[in-house]
Formats: sequence, structure tokens, C-alpha cells
Amino acid sequence: MLRTSAPPTPLALPAPPTLAHLLADWLPAFGQVDWKKETGSTNADLLARAREHPQDKPWLLGAHLQTSGRGRMGRSWQNMAGAALMVSFAFDVQLLAAELPALSPLTGLAACESLRALIGEDAAGQLTVKWPNDLQWGQAKLAGLLVESLRNPGGPGAGHTVVVGIGINLRDAQALSQALERPIADWGQTGAPAAVGVAEIVRALANGFHQAVLDVQREGFGAFARRYARVDALAGQPVNVIDQGKIVQQGIAQGLDAHGRLLLRTAEGAIQPIIVGEVSIRPLS
Repeated sequence: MLRTSAPPTPLALPAPPTLAHLLADWLPAFGQVDWKKETGSTNADLLARAREHPQDKPWLLGAHLQTSGRGRMGRSWQNMAGAALMVSFAFDVQLLAAELPALSPLTGLAACESLRALIGEDAAGQLTVKWPNDLQWGQAKLAGLLVESLRNPGGPGAGHTVVVGIGINLRDAQALSQALERPIADWGQTGAPAAVGVAEIVRALANGFHQAVLDVQREGFGAFARRYARVDALAGQPVNVIDQGKIVQQGIAQGLDAHGRLLLRTAEGAIQPIIVGEVSIRPLS
């Protein structure tokens, strides 16, 4: 008799008060932990809070539903409640404004390492980072991050508030792939142990991001280069860099520099740092 395995059961989102209470107990270093049933944007909410009351960070804010969610490059999106895990974190950092862009790949690295630890060693290698901070499962997008910042009141010595938002697909990978016409993954495909629930994922991310922003202030992004190389989805790949719908650069991805910039080796052999733009793997002809 031929046996077929049942599809994985999608993770359920606990009730907002239950989730907030559990995470507050697990994350004593966080001054505020909250989870809403619905909001416009968790990133925007934390940035607004930082303008009014900058003390007691780090903070955590999640929501089952975001009606004005934002992605990279100013894109807007909405979600269906329960289809994605969406949560934002706010941290104080003492970095120069010129150093802040390195936080995008750094948070991608921290998220990847944190989730790999939950998935388990056998399958974890399928989870990688596509610069600057998309998480991929194989060749499909599993999660996206958005890093935003503002200068704290009190002058240059007060540092910056950095808000890190992440959205992880929990279900509907096939439908999303068809609708978006590109490969999309969801958490159920990772084969993570059944004991790993939403709260465990958020706790791992919170601790991973917190430690990463502490470490980068002491060591700079260059200290993370070797770790990033282990999760880099683009290294050695021919890629296009796209800005405003046009290909502005092509080359072979060569990892990141000490500032978190993507390095490309062009057809002429020069190494070109990339600061902004969408990056896609270029099919070989």
C-alpha cells in the first residue's frame, strides 16, 4: 500500500493578548512587548512611538493584520490575518548615519541564523539571504525585512532608533507563487519541528536581532563577513541590478564589503560596490 504524507499544518497565530503576555515573559530585556489584532504598519507605529517616547528600548510590536504594510523600495502591501507572521522590533544604536545601511544585510543574517537554529541542521542549509535581506527557502522567497531609522532627540550623541520589521509567509505558498508569478515559500515547507510555534519564532528573532545590533556597534559590519558568506544566496551567481525597472548593472556577485554593500565583478573585471537596487539572478544563456 502506497503511503502519502499529509501536507504540513500551517502555524496558527495565538490570540494577541496571549502572544504578547508569553513574549513579555520570555524577553525581559525588552521594555515594551505588544501584539495587536490589527494596525496600519508595525514599523510605522514603532517609529511614531520613538518620536514621542524614545526611552526603554528595545521594543517589540506584532500584528495579525496590517492594512498599510510597507516593503522595500516604498512598496505597499496588505495581508490576510493568519497568512503571515508580521512583527517589528525597535533598538537604540550608536552608529554614524553612514553606517546604518549595513544594518539591512546584518538583520538578514541575524534572521537567517536564528531561523536556521529552529529548523534543524539537516534542512537549515536551504535557508539563505538574498541581498540585502530577503530570506529564501531554496529559490523561493520565504520572508522579507524592512529596516528604517530616525535620529533620536538630544543631538548626535543620542544615536538612532532602528526599526526592523519582518514578514514570514506561514501558508499559501502555491497560491502566492501563481499570483505573483515568482517562487514563494512558506514556513510549512521548512519541515521545522512541530514544537516550534509562532512565539518561539518571534523569541528567536528578537534575541538574534538584539545581539546583532549590540555586536555591530562593537565590531563593525566587517566582523560579520565570514558568517554572511555561509548564508549568501548570491555569491558566485551572475546577477542583474535593477533600479526603477531598468537594468543598471550586471556582474558576478562577490559577497559583501565591510560596509554591507554587495560587490559585483563586472565583465571588465572591476569590482563594483552596489548600494541600492533590486538584484535578480541572471539566467545563463
